[in-house]
Amino acid sequence: MSIFLGLDGGGTKTTCAVGDENSLLATATAGGSNVIRLGEMHARESLHSVIRQACTVAGVDLRQVQQTCIGVAGAARPEIADTVRRLLSEIVSGEVRVVGDMVITLEAVFGSNPGMVVIAGTGAMAYGRNELGHTARAGGWGFAISDEGSGHWIGRLAIGVSLRAQDEGEDTKLLGRILDCWQLSTFDDLVRAANASPPPDFSSLFPTILAAAEDGEALARSVLTQAGAALAGLAKMVIRRLFLDAPAIPVAMSGGVFRQAALVRHVFYNSLRSEYPCADVNSTMIEPVNGALALARKAVRQSL
Repeated sequence: MSIFLGLDGGGTKTTCAVGDENSLLATATAGGSNVIRLGEMHARESLHSVIRQACTVAGVDLRQVQQTCIGVAGAARPEIADTVRRLLSEIVSGEVRVVGDMVITLEAVFGSNPGMVVIAGTGAMAYGRNELGHTARAGGWGFAISDEGSGHWIGRLAIGVSLRAQDEGEDTKLLGRILDCWQLSTFDDLVRAANASPPPDFSSLFPTILAAAEDGEALARSVLTQAGAALAGLAKMVIRRLFLDAPAIPVAMSGGVFRQAALVRHVFYNSLRSEYPCADVNSTMIEPVNGALALARKAVRQSL
């Protein structure tokens, strides 16, 4: 029996799926494994842990693994792909394929068919493929310069609008929530933390902002509204490049921001459909790891 591994190596969590030729045998989840954000040591720990967990539950030996596919941010950079491949080869046998996280997400939803995915997790981007097989992307160029609508972007924007509100003499509960989340005492502490080098984990603020928005706090709702509009903007860029003449545009959403924030989904849907009524937005949340497992199986079939 051939064993295949699919992995989704995100900035916040890593998911591993173990399967044979036809069936899913087990899944497991561990901490983030994004080499760029977390470093090689942290990535190794998460990757090795999640693979061992999943294979133990599945009752398979790591030496049985024939093919592994992992989706990670930054896979187009050779140094990142080589590092991830080396870390996985330390623990699994067989060939290891490293692709972008958008590739496994698109595969999970559409297989080889045309469509577009918009990903909003720790990072964010839109990625699509049309009927001619042409692909295009928008966003996802890193948290310092891009990733509009991501958890990181939301956290950084929330601090910015809270500080601006304070500058204008307004009282905002959101600023207090942010201080509590980061276990800080004063405004000056927050300024120092937000401007630290390396930058703090702004995405860790997302649950706090979401809770504030659900409690009706206007600033938090404004931040999530801007995130939904920004994500729709990424989708529109890809549509203009790939799908202008398409009678229907299949669109799927993926990532923790979409999964947890109904307001972001609502704004995204309305903004996209108002300009492109033919956009067919699937409200079902996607599990990208299933695409990684499918690509691992495909790689073996194509080599036969």
